[in-house]
Amino acid sequence: MNAIYEFMKRNYKILLVTVVMSAALWSFVPKNQPDPEKDKTLLGLIDFVITNGHYNAAPMDDKFSKSLFKSYMDALDQSRRFFLESDINEFKKYELEIDDLIKNKDLSFFELTYNRLQKRIRESKVVYKSISDKPFDFSVDENFNLDSDEISFAKNYTELKNRWRLQIKLSVLSSVTDKLKLEADKKLKDPKYKSKTLKEIEKESRESSVKSLDDYFDFIEDVEKKDWFVVFINAMVVQFDPHTFYFPPEEKERFDISMSGKLEGIGARLQKKNDFTEISELISGGPAWRGKELEPGDVVMRVAQGDAEAVDVVGMRLDDVVKKIKGKRGTEVKLTVKKVDGTIKIISIIRDIVEIEETYAKSSVVEKDGKKYGIIYLPKFYIDFENDDNRDSAKDVAIEIQNLKKAGVEGIVMDLRDDGGGSLKTAVEITGLFIKEGPVVQIKSSQKNKEILEDKDVRVQWDGPLVVMINNFSASASEIFAAAIQDYSRGIIIGSKQSYGKGTVQNVIDLNQFVKGNTMGDFGALKTTTQKFYRVNGGSTQLEGVTSDIPLPDRYSYIKIGERDELNAMPWDKIDAANYQSLNNVENFNSVIEKSKKRVSENVQFQLIDESAKWVNDRKDDDVVSLNIDKFQKEQSIIEAASKKFKAIGNYDNKLSFYSKNDLVIAKDSVSIRKRKDWYQSLKKDVYVEEALSVLGDIKKNIIVKKPIAVKAKNSKSENYKVTIK
Repeated sequence: MNAIYEFMKRNYKILLVTVVMSAALWSFVPKNQPDPEKDKTLLGLIDFVITNGHYNAAPMDDKFSKSLFKSYMDALDQSRRFFLESDINEFKKYELEIDDLIKNKDLSFFELTYNRLQKRIRESKVVYKSISDKPFDFSVDENFNLDSDEISFAKNYTELKNRWRLQIKLSVLSSVTDKLKLEADKKLKDPKYKSKTLKEIEKESRESSVKSLDDYFDFIEDVEKKDWFVVFINAMVVQFDPHTFYFPPEEKERFDISMSGKLEGIGARLQKKNDFTEISELISGGPAWRGKELEPGDVVMRVAQGDAEAVDVVGMRLDDVVKKIKGKRGTEVKLTVKKVDGTIKIISIIRDIVEIEETYAKSSVVEKDGKKYGIIYLPKFYIDFENDDNRDSAKDVAIEIQNLKKAGVEGIVMDLRDDGGGSLKTAVEITGLFIKEGPVVQIKSSQKNKEILEDKDVRVQWDGPLVVMINNFSASASEIFAAAIQDYSRGIIIGSKQSYGKGTVQNVIDLNQFVKGNTMGDFGALKTTTQKFYRVNGGSTQLEGVTSDIPLPDRYSYIKIGERDELNAMPWDKIDAANYQSLNNVENFNSVIEKSKKRVSENVQFQLIDESAKWVNDRKDDDVVSLNIDKFQKEQSIIEAASKKFKAIGNYDNKLSFYSKNDLVIAKDSVSIRKRKDWYQSLKKDVYVEEALSVLGDIKKNIIVKKPIAVKAKNSKSENYKVTIK
């Protein structure tokens, strides 16, 4: 994702957060005393699991150690705002020894870096406060480099202090520039308006930037020693491949929720506001929503478990508050909340299963050129690994297809854009909804044994015209489905030039199973790469992804993005093709492609998107920003002019109307109504959907023999594959 990061660096309004918050691998867990013996055991467990289970584990040698050292330093201080060059030189004594330290369960390197980082954080807090006492002079010619990869560590405190000064100055300058425009607009609307002076605006902006830094340092001071150890562990495991990752206990729970789309609790989203925890949203259908007492904006003051004494949660970390409110289905939690009107109320809620609807598949009907079509949006290939009877993406897609058939659609678009993957089992089953029978994906394990996962059910849920939409961020399970549809010539793939390019399978392994008589607590889990998957034609999607039959311009058309840009990504390779028969379902395939190319080339919206992509590519390496206000404003004017021109991309209207037969059911729920309307509105602004529907209309299909199929998802050979390829 480096290209996205490079582009986003140009957004000065979020620069402060982008530059400072570098430890992206943090995990936040409740406070307790660090346990060195548990950390040593964890090192041994991970070493054991990777050595014995990873698809192609790299040897832990000096090369490994050197790469780990760099990854760890980047994770601790990517923005080069804490450590000094002398610190790094001291750390480098271990650069080629970390592999040996891991094998010997020696924590000395971690202890050294952790203690030094805490010292530098405390010092930096003093530094930024001293810098922020004086106004900035924006008439001086000086620059700030946004690319941390080009910056070495500061040689001394003077240089480090200057870096903090430049960073804060840029944040203040960005704010000042925005405020000056607002003042000019107010003056234009009201000539009698008394505009604020530059001095006043600078002071306001500086105070705001300092407040942001205060919040950040409050945040970072809550990070515990064991959280930093997780940073070290993940810097270690990512050396094997980009998708091997350690989950401490709470992160493992979040991963399970993301995969299943459900949790046990009250069904409320929380946010931190200073020392207070505020209800930001109620999840539709959840117990808090059903109770109609808790509302967005309520502030949680105390939490009690049933009849137990309430615990004050003011000033408590958000994760700790969440942990107290969540709980097993059927149990009671009492929240003492301060309502928006200032009254205090105790609200009793019985916890229940909460389904996160945003996770699940949904469909819409749309009419174009006198024909009715269906769109199925699948955000991920979700599944509940603990209970096969619960809903999953294959069952839900089957239901959505059935609903669309009842609505009389003549073609279906499967929208897999931004779908990062999920369950291997459901990827096979969803493919089976569109083909009669046959192999779907080939898999090789770490022992290099090959297995073919097949759809053995001759029933076809949908045999009509099919278009699959992908983009640069469609990965893993999305690529398995799209590749199978393409190899079988079952439909047409449309979207970005290629998908993400992740052709590996991960298993989530509970580390506790390897510790007998464990008295040290939960060790969490390791998601590690155990297999590679291949298309039925024998090719791998690794690095190359799935190439669209109809490539469409998008904002990343000229930027390298995807698995091929990840460090330690596995190579592309190829195996023998499986025994499968092409369906040639699109009778006029070449004609459909040519018609689409002609439409796209003549479409003003696509021309504008392509121009925008070229502009992004041209600017992606512009990392040096002037801190002189005149030069900065001139640069901003250029950016704003382009932004204004490309704003039309988001204002597009394809003049289509979207609806669902389920809207009457949804109408009972105001939250769902709003979300469904938001989705319809996004579809109306989507030129890609418009072109996909045009392609559907062009398809002349060869006939697949139809047999009726129940809504229940089809069984596949992958029934026992409880793995994730997310």
